[in-house]
Amino acid sequence: MPIDAAKALAAEPRSGEIRWERRDVQLYHLGIGAGRPATDPDELRYTLETRLHVLPSFATVAGAGSPGVIGGLSMPGIDVDLAKVLHGGQSLTLHRPIPPAGTATATSRIAAVYDKGKAAVLVMRTDVADADGPLWTNDAQIFVRGEGGWGGDRGPSTRLDPPAGEPDRTVERPVREDQALLYRLSGDYNPLHADPEFAKLAGFDRPILHGLCTYGMTLKAVVDTLLGGDVSRVRSYTTRFAGVVYPGETLRIRMWRGDGRVRVAVSAAEREDAPVLADTIVGHL
Repeated sequence: MPIDAAKALAAEPRSGEIRWERRDVQLYHLGIGAGRPATDPDELRYTLETRLHVLPSFATVAGAGSPGVIGGLSMPGIDVDLAKVLHGGQSLTLHRPIPPAGTATATSRIAAVYDKGKAAVLVMRTDVADADGPLWTNDAQIFVRGEGGWGGDRGPSTRLDPPAGEPDRTVERPVREDQALLYRLSGDYNPLHADPEFAKLAGFDRPILHGLCTYGMTLKAVVDTLLGGDVSRVRSYTTRFAGVVYPGETLRIRMWRGDGRVRVAVSAAEREDAPVLADTIVGHL
């Protein structure tokens, strides 16, 4: 069996130093569509170094390393075909606001291996801390087709009941034609998001947007629309990747207010609201 669950779970965590500067934060923000209009005071908080705050989803690229879905595939006990792998979901817990520049230690491990029958799900957990203590915890859910069926724990269900009633807010966010080319400069150079020939081999008409770019665009919309532009209010952010986005499309982002949280659903407006992000919750102060 290509996935040895016991070996993966027992493996020693991997630790390494990560660094980021204001430039990295600014580039990430531009990669998720910040800076439009360029002179808007609210947008300058994302783009101007003297006012810079950090959108929490920056945690997924801090240190310019490859995303957790790639790191998880190189852990002991994991030997799978990359063509069978999907980034199924992402969860982020903030322990305190992310500074605009810093040095920290990132410690990664396989936190769970679930047997879904026709597939396996790996949870790659990364804990990041600096000299002042914990900063954030990232969980990447890695879905591997054809690798289940060994009789292991099925794990919890991540599917939620649909939000009740009409959304409190609906906004639309255009995706630039070059959005994926900008976003990949933050560290995810998968050719699926840039090379038309590679995209065709993967079964797509053209390159698709990074799921984590949509993830960042969505969080920014929630912060700017319902949290008064205050990134420090975000405490957690969870989503399930339900479909693809093509550069040049428009994200339709629906938001439902709750007690200390916002439920979100994201779809592709031009494709009859095809689902993009589902089971999405932003926890906040």
